[in-house]
Amino acid sequence: MGSGSSKEHKDQHLLETLHEHKDAINAMTLSEDGSLLVTGSEDCTARMWSTKTENTECLGALEGHEGYITCVTISDTYILTGSADATIRKWDMTTCECLFIYQGHTAKVNRVICTGDFIFSTSSDKTAKAWLFDAYDLDDDALVRVCLRTFKEHLKPVFPIIFIPAENTDGVDEDGMNINPGDIIITGSSDTQARSWSFDTGGCLRIFKGHRGPIICMATDPAGKMLYTGSSDHSIRCWNIQTGECRKVLEGHNGHILCLSVVNKLMYSASSDSHAKCWVREFGDCTREYKGHYHSVTCLKFHEGILYTGCGDAVARGFDAKSGSIKREFKGPDKGINAIAVCDNKLYTADAEGVLRVWDIKGLGDELHAGQDGAAVGAEGQIDENSDQQLDALDHRLDSYMGKSPDPDKSNIPGEVRPRSPDLDDDLAMLEEQLNA
Repeated sequence: MGSGSSKEHKDQHLLETLHEHKDAINAMTLSEDGSLLVTGSEDCTARMWSTKTENTECLGALEGHEGYITCVTISDTYILTGSADATIRKWDMTTCECLFIYQGHTAKVNRVICTGDFIFSTSSDKTAKAWLFDAYDLDDDALVRVCLRTFKEHLKPVFPIIFIPAENTDGVDEDGMNINPGDIIITGSSDTQARSWSFDTGGCLRIFKGHRGPIICMATDPAGKMLYTGSSDHSIRCWNIQTGECRKVLEGHNGHILCLSVVNKLMYSASSDSHAKCWVREFGDCTREYKGHYHSVTCLKFHEGILYTGCGDAVARGFDAKSGSIKREFKGPDKGINAIAVCDNKLYTADAEGVLRVWDIKGLGDELHAGQDGAAVGAEGQIDENSDQQLDALDHRLDSYMGKSPDPDKSNIPGEVRPRSPDLDDDLAMLEEQLNA
């Protein structure tokens, strides 16, 4: 299929503008190897895009849903889409054929995740469900077993969902499926609560109470021990997953928490208050604030030292994650950005008009500390070698604390626990002052 792209030269960093979708793009995801981008739209279709070709090409449209697409995910050579028509569809990405329709929810599907063997979904019908991934292999008599579990104690619509596999993965149930007694599902709801569930029994294990508004987003630490919940009550809460104890309340935002992303020892948050923030997870300290947005910050992505944000003001921004300074702005037309993705040297933005834009970010990470390699200049214009050495030392300490992560969204390997320096707060404040001087 042709790409239908057009070139725009108003912005030197804008590579392509793709108009195949006829309505707002609600969701976007990348394949594990980064070769395929999938978008889901209000026009009731999902589309596949090549990312490794010189020009982005639309490889196919996934058509069949009777309601708008709310979420998309990729598993191996398959694509899963959730829709307002209360169904989940499984597609073969090589043929665009719909292989199976998962039916059972009675209202809009809000989220879909996949572990390979199983699919988990949440819905506005106040439930979450677990499904058998290889459903098309079943005969007609076995189709009733496609829905393996229904988790149904929430009082209002369920949105975010997380799967935490058991540390011991040797358990197999009577049907030969890899359901371990320690597998945990966590759901967040508009009823202000998060709940953890046993995948094995379907029973509720813990109720995470404390928020005063709907839970909009969630994240966990890489070890799957701590849960972070973002709410419309403007707060982020940190919970011990095993005990249900609230360990910390992270306050500072003045709007709904719309997005959370854990990267090593840090966590990034986006809010309707037009700000994004960086937190030291272990202590709940806000170490950076990313300013310059003029509307809700709807999405964010950390990549190679840059924090990319998408905003309702139709601008995507690239910030130096360490200093908080804006390095580049990617300005679209009037419609707000709903989703972003980063692959190789390209930033993809999807907006409420249904347009997918491709931006050049080559070299942006290399610009992070341009001009900081030389010595600091004192008040008299002389080189202050001591100040330069101090800045280098502080810069190195913060680099070490932040760590590196090639793909933080997919990392599930527990990192080392590095003791925090008792002087970290002073170091961070001094470094920020010197870097911004």
